[in-house]
Amino acid sequence: MNFEGILFFPVTPFAADGAVDTGLLAQHVANGVAHEAGGVFPACGTGEFHALSIAEHALVTRTTVEAVGGAVPVIAGSGGPLGHAIDAARGAADAGADALLVMPPYLVGAPQDGLVAYIEAVAAASDLPVIVYHRANAQFTAASMRRLADNPKVIGFKDGAGDIGAAQLIVRAVANAGRDDFAFFNGLLTAELTQAAYRAIGIPLYSSSTFAMAPAVANAYYRAYSDGDEARRLELIDRFYAPLVALRDETPGFGVSLVKAGLRVSGIPVGAVRAPLVDPTPDQERRLAATLEAGHALA
Repeated sequence: MNFEGILFFPVTPFAADGAVDTGLLAQHVANGVAHEAGGVFPACGTGEFHALSIAEHALVTRTTVEAVGGAVPVIAGSGGPLGHAIDAARGAADAGADALLVMPPYLVGAPQDGLVAYIEAVAAASDLPVIVYHRANAQFTAASMRRLADNPKVIGFKDGAGDIGAAQLIVRAVANAGRDDFAFFNGLLTAELTQAAYRAIGIPLYSSSTFAMAPAVANAYYRAYSDGDEARRLELIDRFYAPLVALRDETPGFGVSLVKAGLRVSGIPVGAVRAPLVDPTPDQERRLAATLEAGHALA
């Protein structure tokens, strides 16, 4: 599965009655595709996977698949309790997704054998290939990823832990397994801040929460990154991404909440986040709007 461009993680819009707003979701996804997203990842972290029922997860995935229309791959979220992860995998397959992003299991810590078994169980639950999300209580060793690379249904690795040395060893372990079809992603929050380092160790792709709320700004950074225009890239970091990250770090969960708020301040009524996340305060929204305005001026 080939990806070119920024990986787009859409939000899940909610209507006034709390239901998924499928019409607005379809518009949101279509806008991301029009801005040349390299792949669309519905019902994942930014899409509030943690707060969706299985029926809502399938609805979000199906709506996204229809809006994308085959233009780029659609990779749906899975994860959490094993039974829930399996149901999500099967629902995503029925909805027409191309692959799964497998997030950590619920709550429990586990040895490496258990983490490998968890990924294998989700992979076996449907015909869809899977991408491993390495973060939180699901951090894989190079040896474990070497084992998973023997399964042709495991097609990728997304790093959300931020240990560059461990990520480098994983890249090499998969390469030494003879897999030249593996996709490696930088999945850290506001990945633009770290992507130059990740590219240096063989991880050229990254997800961008900014793309979901301000695709023109995200694309400006991506062009500078791709073209090797360091002056332009650093200008965007200094004047847009650094203030955005400072605001994001004020409150837990703002990696998601700020994206929805950014869409709302841009006039797109995607609704609030679901508990346990919280929305920004009016002052935080005001500062977010100013940061987005500065970013659009740069773009």
